[in-house]
Amino acid sequence: MENTTEFKNIKGWAQDADPINDPTYPMKHKTDEEHKGYNWERPPQQLANVEILQSNERPNLTAVFGTSTPPSGLSGRIRRYAFQYSEGSYGHWLPLILADRVNMVEGIIDDLKRGHIPNIFAERGWNAEWKYNREGFIKKVVIGTVATAAIIALLKARKK
Repeated sequence: MENTTEFKNIKGWAQDADPINDPTYPMKHKTDEEHKGYNWERPPQQLANVEILQSNERPNLTAVFGTSTPPSGLSGRIRRYAFQYSEGSYGHWLPLILADRVNMVEGIIDDLKRGHIPNIFAERGWNAEWKYNREGFIKKVVIGTVATAAIIALLKARKK
């Protein structure tokens, strides 16, 4: 352990080094029990029968993973691109957020292809928002309408 005398002038320095000044005392009774769980046998590896996107920071697959929605379409391509980057970078997370939005549109298109008209109001929670947060809902609709009108006007002005 470092020599704490040279840092005593820093408020709160090494407060956890003194068991009497431990902020969790007396709630936590320190034992070696919590360390026993660190040595555990890895569960059997789940079979990968669909494409699994894997972090470039992990050398192997986790023992268990989700397979309900393997990457597909444009959103899948965006997800594959995102997994080329470290989990600590915007290049990983921002494309994943975009892929979620693209996947939502792909799902609506897929529903329409199968002859199912989605109830977007219910699926987006707009019915509940109208019932419980009417003022906020109206504000969102007005802002969305104004923004859409401005974009359309801007695009029409550029064509001329």
